[in-house]
Amino acid sequence: MRGGSVAVVGGSIAGCAVARAAARGGAERVTVLERSPGHLEDRGVGLCVLLDRYDELVRAGHLDDGIRHHPVTARHWVARADDGDPRGRVLWVQPMAMHSYHWGVLWQGLRERTPDGVEFRPGTAVTAVGGAAGADGPAWVETAAGGREEYDLVVGADGHRSVVRTAVCPEARSEYAGYVAWRGSFDARLLDTLPGGAARWPEQEVITACYPGGQVVLYRIPGLTPGSTLVNWVFYAPAPEWLKRADEDSDPLGFQVGSLDTARHGELAELAERVLPPYWAGAVNLTPVERILLQPIHDLETPRRTAGRLLLAGDAATLVRPHTTSGAAKALQDASAFEDAWRAAGDWSDLLPGYDRERGEAGHALVDLSRRLGRAQVTGAPDWSAIDEPGMTEWWRRQLGTTGGFGGLALDRKPNPPSATGR
Repeated sequence: MRGGSVAVVGGSIAGCAVARAAARGGAERVTVLERSPGHLEDRGVGLCVLLDRYDELVRAGHLDDGIRHHPVTARHWVARADDGDPRGRVLWVQPMAMHSYHWGVLWQGLRERTPDGVEFRPGTAVTAVGGAAGADGPAWVETAAGGREEYDLVVGADGHRSVVRTAVCPEARSEYAGYVAWRGSFDARLLDTLPGGAARWPEQEVITACYPGGQVVLYRIPGLTPGSTLVNWVFYAPAPEWLKRADEDSDPLGFQVGSLDTARHGELAELAERVLPPYWAGAVNLTPVERILLQPIHDLETPRRTAGRLLLAGDAATLVRPHTTSGAAKALQDASAFEDAWRAAGDWSDLLPGYDRERGEAGHALVDLSRRLGRAQVTGAPDWSAIDEPGMTEWWRRQLGTTGGFGGLALDRKPNPPSATGR
């Protein structure tokens, strides 16, 4: 299919990828409407893409080695050791080939690879979208500045609070998982201030330090400045009492970096020292308060991804818990499937149903997996003191079930067999 106009609501990772896919597919005009007024590089959250998914996305033209990343080869599962070993007792060394990214670096790389003909409009908040009930009529967007613009297709890549999702399936609601993730990052050079220094932690290891009721996952990512490295961590824990007391209707899905006060920062430091092996507690507590955020964990699946000339991608379509290590891959796979559907379609009535069917199935599978992982690793975790490596391997296989999917389902749409390695 050639021609047509596309508005992409949201200009983050999913938005950039979908805009590029639409332009490559043959759209005549592509406009990205992003509510933030400036660039998005300062979003410092880390993320990973499994090497299998990375290779597929490279072949599909949605990733390349020019975007800075950090190589990871293994995931070390540990718990507090009775003998006081500062790194903890090793439960399992899980082979796991991944690339880790700084969110802002990945976004910047995707933004730079968007064709010049794509128009970006920062500081444009979309307040409503709509269109004809079927695929015969155009869609429209309204912005906070006023006025209405018509497009042949409107893509919602506007994240977990998606305006477009409200129009596509207003009945869809996110579900709180019952626990939170503290997140943080700091300059990796600070590891040298810990007992034993950075040498205690080889650069290609992901660490998952487990305790009753949660875990912390730590790994290195590239910094915004070329040549720099950050330590990124995600600390799953029961919700603190002050968050439990918050009004549910006003409870945000995440607090911004730097929103924690000194008392709440101290609460995190105390938790780390109480439940984690000393070296990893020390690493968490190297993080300055302005680089910490708190994210209540939610998931969301939608009964459909399209309605009329509206289409959902990324977290607007499916929100999965971070345990799956699939967020970035999922968004890029949505863009790849969108491009494939565009190239194969004769008209709009062909494009939307094929994309909806393909990515809807993958989204449902990932939400199901993310819930199993959350139960197995946080809310229903095993007794870490009694588990050994064979037990860990079997425990992992049970989580993956029959379809696998850790890191995202394969682009060839075939179920992944369960694997102890994650590959």
